[in-house]
Amino acid sequence: MTKFWSSMAKRAKPYIPGEQVNKQNIIKLNTNENPYPPAPNVIRAINGEVNESLRLYPSPTMDELRTTIASYYDVTADNVFVGNGSDEILGFSFMGFFEPGKPIRFPDITYSFYPVYSKVFNIDYETVPLREDFTINKEGFFNSEGGVIFPNPNAPTSLYLGLEDVEEIVQNNKDTVVIVDEAYIDFATESAVNLTKKYENLLVIQTMSKSRALAGLRVGLAIGNEALINALVRMKDSFNSYPVDRLAQAGAIEAMKDVAYFEEMTEKIIATRERTIEALTSLGFNVLPSAANFVFASHDTVAAETLYKKLRERDILIRYFGTEPIENYVRISIGTDDEMDQFLRAVETIIAE
Repeated sequence: MTKFWSSMAKRAKPYIPGEQVNKQNIIKLNTNENPYPPAPNVIRAINGEVNESLRLYPSPTMDELRTTIASYYDVTADNVFVGNGSDEILGFSFMGFFEPGKPIRFPDITYSFYPVYSKVFNIDYETVPLREDFTINKEGFFNSEGGVIFPNPNAPTSLYLGLEDVEEIVQNNKDTVVIVDEAYIDFATESAVNLTKKYENLLVIQTMSKSRALAGLRVGLAIGNEALINALVRMKDSFNSYPVDRLAQAGAIEAMKDVAYFEEMTEKIIATRERTIEALTSLGFNVLPSAANFVFASHDTVAAETLYKKLRERDILIRYFGTEPIENYVRISIGTDDEMDQFLRAVETIIAE
């Protein structure tokens, strides 16, 4: 019964996360998690906070964490916002920068939380078709009435848009906010963070869930002009002044500090990704050139749904979307070398069958 629902609740069409299976020995390649543990000092820092201080609220301003992030990206703490995962920051951004009646633009194949937030916050939107090769058509985002948001690399396609093209999109939307969702940027070439020093209408959002292996802590960040950051703070403090708990803040600080470990694990995932692309290609897959910690692939003779189901029977999870025009594609997260070897052996068997 929806008798007591608000209009917001009625129009909401919730995001559907990747399948979570409560079973031992599952090879989980469907939610783009990092296959390696967080930096060693992360665990120590979290354990150090497990004491009587848990009776106290965490810092609402998160100054130490913001300063640590600012130092890494060569910006000031006033240019940094931290939230409970990048999804929360995306929600604050829709509230803080987009207006009902002024349609925003995002790609037609993209992160499926964008239409979810658009509906719940009553924001009109226009989808910009990707090109036939799944690359972003930058001109389609020029002169948007309400604003622009897109992931870079895009999800689920894994494709990266060069910074020259990103800058053109920003330049051609001077009176609206352009949000670049960089959840997977550490597996690509270069972030748009430095462009935020040049353009007051650019906001870059990142997450610590992927490259820094903190999906369980839920920590996201945004970098942009101080005025944009202040808008996010206003939204946060109108909703929840304490979104990031003491344990998460302590762990995130250490994750940002341990640059050597971060770079080692990221390079390891990229190497496994490239090896996986080569192996899948040799098995007859069309694999898009990935700049993320996952690959997007299709096979000429084995349907994506069949591949997904047969792998699931073998306790290997991948992501199948089943929507046009990507109904014959699957998204495969990059696991450890051993996990990917097991996955590839299973795929080879399925193809042979």
